[in-house]
Amino acid sequence: MASLNALILVCLLYVALLFAVAFLADRAALQGRSGKWMKSPLIYTLSLSIYCTGWTFYGAVGYAARSGLEFATIYLGPTLIMISWWWGLRKLVRVGRSQRITSIADLLSARYGKSNTLAICITLLAVVSTTPYIALQLQSITLSFEIFADADPTSGFSKQNTVFWVACGLAAFAILFGTRNLNANERHHGVVTAVALEAVVKLLALLAVGIFVVWGIAGGVEATLAQIDASAIGAWQVMPGRWATTLFLAAAAFICLPRMFQVMVVENVDERHLKLASWAFPLYLLLISLFVVPIAAVGLHVLPDGANPDLFVLAIPMHQGQDALAMLVFLGGFSSATSMVIVAAMALSTMVSNHIVMPYWLRYRSNHVSVSGDVRNVVLIARRLSIAAIMGLGYLYYVLSGGGTALATIGLVAFAGVSQLLPALVGGLFWRGATRNGALAGITIGFVIWVYSLLLPALGDGLLPADVMEQGPWGVRWLRPQALFGLHSLDPIVHAAFWSLGSNTLVFCLVSLMSFPSPIERLQGAQFVHVFEHSTGPRGWTGSVAQAEDLMVMSQRILGASEAQAFFDDERHRQGGRGGLPEPTPGFLERLERELSASIGAAAAHAMIGQIVGGSSVSVEDLMAVADETAQILEYSSKLETQSTELADTARQLRDSNEKLTQISAQKDAFLSQVSHELRTPMTSIRAFSEILRDVEQMQEADQKRYAAIIHDESLRLTRLLDDILDLSVLEHGHVQLNLRSVVLADVLTRAQATALTGVAQPIDVKRDGDREEIKLFTDADRLAQVFINIITNAQKYCDAEKPVLKISVMHTTDWIHIDFIDNGKGIDKEQSQLVFEKFSRIRPENAGGAGLGLAICREVMQRLNGEIEYFAHTTGSCFRVSVPIHQEM
Repeated sequence: MASLNALILVCLLYVALLFAVAFLADRAALQGRSGKWMKSPLIYTLSLSIYCTGWTFYGAVGYAARSGLEFATIYLGPTLIMISWWWGLRKLVRVGRSQRITSIADLLSARYGKSNTLAICITLLAVVSTTPYIALQLQSITLSFEIFADADPTSGFSKQNTVFWVACGLAAFAILFGTRNLNANERHHGVVTAVALEAVVKLLALLAVGIFVVWGIAGGVEATLAQIDASAIGAWQVMPGRWATTLFLAAAAFICLPRMFQVMVVENVDERHLKLASWAFPLYLLLISLFVVPIAAVGLHVLPDGANPDLFVLAIPMHQGQDALAMLVFLGGFSSATSMVIVAAMALSTMVSNHIVMPYWLRYRSNHVSVSGDVRNVVLIARRLSIAAIMGLGYLYYVLSGGGTALATIGLVAFAGVSQLLPALVGGLFWRGATRNGALAGITIGFVIWVYSLLLPALGDGLLPADVMEQGPWGVRWLRPQALFGLHSLDPIVHAAFWSLGSNTLVFCLVSLMSFPSPIERLQGAQFVHVFEHSTGPRGWTGSVAQAEDLMVMSQRILGASEAQAFFDDERHRQGGRGGLPEPTPGFLERLERELSASIGAAAAHAMIGQIVGGSSVSVEDLMAVADETAQILEYSSKLETQSTELADTARQLRDSNEKLTQISAQKDAFLSQVSHELRTPMTSIRAFSEILRDVEQMQEADQKRYAAIIHDESLRLTRLLDDILDLSVLEHGHVQLNLRSVVLADVLTRAQATALTGVAQPIDVKRDGDREEIKLFTDADRLAQVFINIITNAQKYCDAEKPVLKISVMHTTDWIHIDFIDNGKGIDKEQSQLVFEKFSRIRPENAGGAGLGLAICREVMQRLNGEIEYFAHTTGSCFRVSVPIHQEM
């Protein structure tokens, strides 16, 4: 049997291995040698395994032994999110990247007007919800040590000392892992890589003990199934209400847990990684839960009565004398606990430092921000102390609760607590009308009900006396914690989740509907809700523009000298400057705010930029409020706004709408008139020549063929006109179905050239550069070819050079492919060039063979393809430029 000292040595060696892996990964990333493996979707998927903590590793088996298959809901919740709601996760990741988000508190603060009050509320909720969870991880590690100590009477094991040193070790590990790098958007490659390694270890450990139990003890699959049927597990009844609640809480916690948000959003380097994670992570959960029920059933059969089901995973190998397997299982459980504690402490410390420590530190600084102390060092120290404090709270909770039965259900209690963020989070992503007041009111109500109805009762009689539990406060029975408003027949988890989340959601919606979002909330709401379409622009800072030197000094305090200098140099090059500092334009201030937000959070960065931009007029109270931009905008813009002004604005909007309707009506009449004219011309020809064929009895065969050919040609012309009108109508109304796929630009151009010039007596000379055209695009090849065909056909018709030449030139930028069609004709007059894309516009009717809809169709097609088409005069003639975005398939 392995001694306790040997176990400690193995544990230290394993920690050293994790630290070495993390150190090498961070060093490689710092030197730009991270390679594809560190940024691969597999590493990202494995990092999501921090969802599987010590409670999952050990407690799932205990859960199954006590409640049957109900344990599966803990895994089904995240599985349903990854499979059916991965598009929502993609939106969450896109928002996090575009807004430079550092935590879930930072995201909700940024969404709701950069309110630091809301961020503080969320931070406190997260700390309170996670602290018992950390205590649970400390307990799982301590109980694992205790099992080995029981087998080694000479070990001198002390549970109290062990949990203290485990807490200290995890705190040191989290500080070393998570606070070497300030800029959270540079990401913690070392932490993510170490977590991915731990994911493999805990999966292998559970699979190993599961295989041993099924084939080494039970005697095969059939015998194992028989033991399951004979055990108490097979007798557990399904409770639909509790199953649905735990399933929902697991799904909500998977999104809202600070540690999950950290790895899923903050540490994400490429949102396309979600494509693999959407099926690979559910597969991981399936594998890690595959042997839970067999282990529980065999444990109930072979272990003594009274054995703790939560430790069956470790107790079975030790009971069977499998020391090596027991050591592997211990490392698996240790990995589950340490990965959760490290990432959770890192995420919470970022929230505490950004939204609690930094605002108070800035408030009590006697000097101006631009000449203050080294903010970078203050933030690092604050995060390290926050990690130590959070681990201390976890240890204190463990001591106060006694480390006993009060921790048995704390996993679901924590899930219910952190799920209070879900209404504000989902509402912020999909509802522009959601307001800061609604989010703050909803979270506060839900948090208070959760604490009163679930958290305090879970701690036992220490904080809520027995008479309060039985009779309610002051004897008011309908206020009993677990029977609120007379609803006393529900399971405690179901009861608390129903009242807390129900009240949270209701209050959030009602207050949001009753309150009006501030201008900054409306701006942020548009950027969040329409993140895929919205083009982020400057915020429009008001007040006097600060000197660039002040901004440079502040940036050096936060980012460090080299990072700040690099950022300002890039901005100077962006503005086309040759030396000195860049001009503090609104766009520059916007980009600087985003860069600073990665280090100190969006709210604090907005406040510090606002202080410098606004000069000394920004008060200390404004900084303490951390960018309550609502008050500033109201102060600068519309303090004297009255109801009559609002009515005047409404009247103006109605006039504008009426003018637009009038213009639309006039455009409709002109369109119908032009369509009637274009249809009447071929119809008149068809009618006239058909009457000649009908009425003239004696007609030469040559004349008959000529008149029939005219009728045929006019019919084709009429068909083409109707097809063009129908196609244009479909495009304008957005009913077109795009067939997006990967194509090569050269193939589309070749196809368009052949179609446009086939059958032409003297085709225009087309010159191309084949090497530049070998570019892959993700687009609708047929529609793009339609645009090219129309442009080439127009060049064939309208180029009036003696020897017509069309040059097709391709240019490649970071985000666009530009295809220029340049002919050597005289070009189009400046006045007429504004009309080339209008319906029925024909610059030279004598050369036209159509109705003038070709370029109008081209414009509509390019709009549907998210591209552009434009005309401009070229030195050699006319140029039509088609710009196609470089899309990456998700």
